[in-house]
Amino acid sequence: MIPMLDRLDRSRTDVVLIVDDVPDNLSLLHDALDEAGYTVLVATHGEAALQRASQSVPDIILLDALMPGMDGFEVARRLKAQPETSHIPIVFMTGLTETEHVVAAFDAGGVDYVTKPIRPREVLARIVSHMASARQARQARNALDAFGHASMTVRLSDGRVMWQTPLARKLLQQYFETPETVAPDELVAWLRQVTPSALADMATGKPPPSWLVQQGGRRLSFALHEPTGDDNWLLVMRETSDEAAIEALTQELKLTAREGEVLYWVVKGKTNRDIGDILGTSPATVKKQLEHVFAKLGVETRTAAAGLAMSRVGQLKMR
Repeated sequence: MIPMLDRLDRSRTDVVLIVDDVPDNLSLLHDALDEAGYTVLVATHGEAALQRASQSVPDIILLDALMPGMDGFEVARRLKAQPETSHIPIVFMTGLTETEHVVAAFDAGGVDYVTKPIRPREVLARIVSHMASARQARQARNALDAFGHASMTVRLSDGRVMWQTPLARKLLQQYFETPETVAPDELVAWLRQVTPSALADMATGKPPPSWLVQQGGRRLSFALHEPTGDDNWLLVMRETSDEAAIEALTQELKLTAREGEVLYWVVKGKTNRDIGDILGTSPATVKKQLEHVFAKLGVETRTAAAGLAMSRVGQLKMR
């Protein structure tokens, strides 16, 4: 039994957590999964399942629906409420086939269910299918993070964050004082305002609605992407800053560092005197640097320089 995440070699094997209070079921599934090449973790009750999932973050969970004490439905709800485990696919194992129990399994966050007595080959087939879907979703989220676009899903009815990428979690913590599982009140209010017409607008080619938060020289934008369920919406977040925009200007337009700073503040609508105060120099020096910028860009006015900068550097559009 391998309890800690840092002891699991995920480059070679996927990790499956089996939760069942019946030893025979655990043994049957453990042997079948182990033989198929998976790393297998086990838990025999709800509390142990929550602890093991939090520590090891398995790739998929096989969860018994009915157990003494905390049942599988409650375990699933708690796992889905925690950002670090909310993305894990849960396949329920149950002897109950009545509609109400099947519905309860999906309501609790399950992606599928298998009925007892357990048939290992069926379970393996379900695991392969759901693991592939989960891996694609994880790769997509990681790709967004890698390009500076964090993502998250928010449930409108209660403002709960259903899942989020690591970068999204970090940005929310930096900009807002809210629990990890709760979206900021002002963000939820904006979502409730724009979502009724968002789908129709986007279907006609209009850009998705966006919301911007500013913190000093840093800005965090939220773009509405698409619904992921009846009440859930996917948001893509992106952070920009004065420093990042200046660097982008400097590189894109082949300016010196100081010329990039001057042009950036021109784009922001500042006068030469304002820019001199910001940069700790004289208005005359700013004027001379701006003349160099005009010559390099092939323009003659501040307005033309600002327009060219905004057309070439996307970050400047988030003002």
